[in-house]
Amino acid sequence: MKNILSVDVEDWFHILGLSSTPDINKWNNLESRVKSNFYTLLDEFDKTDTKVTCFFLGWVAEKFPEIVKEACQRGHEIASHGYSHRLIGAMSRQEFSDDIIQTKVLLENISGQTVIGYRSPGFSIIKSTTWALDELIKAGYKYDSSIFPASRGHGGISDANLFPHIIETEHGSIREFPLSVAIVSKMRICFFGGGYLRLFPYSIIRHMSKRVNKEGRPVIYYVHPREIDPGHPRLSMGWKRQFKSYINLGSTMPKLKRLLSEQQLTSFKNWLVEYEA
Repeated sequence: MKNILSVDVEDWFHILGLSSTPDINKWNNLESRVKSNFYTLLDEFDKTDTKVTCFFLGWVAEKFPEIVKEACQRGHEIASHGYSHRLIGAMSRQEFSDDIIQTKVLLENISGQTVIGYRSPGFSIIKSTTWALDELIKAGYKYDSSIFPASRGHGGISDANLFPHIIETEHGSIREFPLSVAIVSKMRICFFGGGYLRLFPYSIIRHMSKRVNKEGRPVIYYVHPREIDPGHPRLSMGWKRQFKSYINLGSTMPKLKRLLSEQQLTSFKNWLVEYEA
């Protein structure tokens, strides 16, 4: 079974839940590193002809439309990460609807692709915000990858279905791709993206990915452009968040190179075509 690789295309200052995180009206005045880091990732994907899903933050796409076009030209899937990088629970239902529609239209106008996928900032579809799935269906999205099926800082749903599955609502249906976790001593633990990918040794990540595949599930890997850039600016935060946000930044690219060379990785869209047709 092929596994899935995704990039959450956001900048170094888009870390959630910090008093030091700048407001959106200040983003234009900050040094941006997303463009150069994202091009580095695209060049690495080209080496193995790997096509991935790029969940673009709408603000980034609007500021740098050329990187959306470049990803599209290289054969990658364009998907939505919302516009303003706000947790769903921090928005009203109408604000969320406006955010996901605005981003979908923006990305489709830039790329010429139909945008069918969405991932929320902070994996913030939790039990109290499952109404977001109705809004995604109404907006025309076909799949979501926002549910983190374990406990985590921004919530998670600890008893969520671990497999890709269809969720039915009063407005229709949507396919959910929960983030990948492995069962270790009855605990659900993620090894496959963000701080988890940076923290664990590659040998453990590879072992756990094989365990997930043996259960019949694709592993969903995710990275952020800032995670291949150890020299990027830092936000002020406590030592626990500092550890989570900045641990082992220098390990991301070597691990990613090994994943690209050792595993068959693809986008959500291509995975659906191959396995759900």
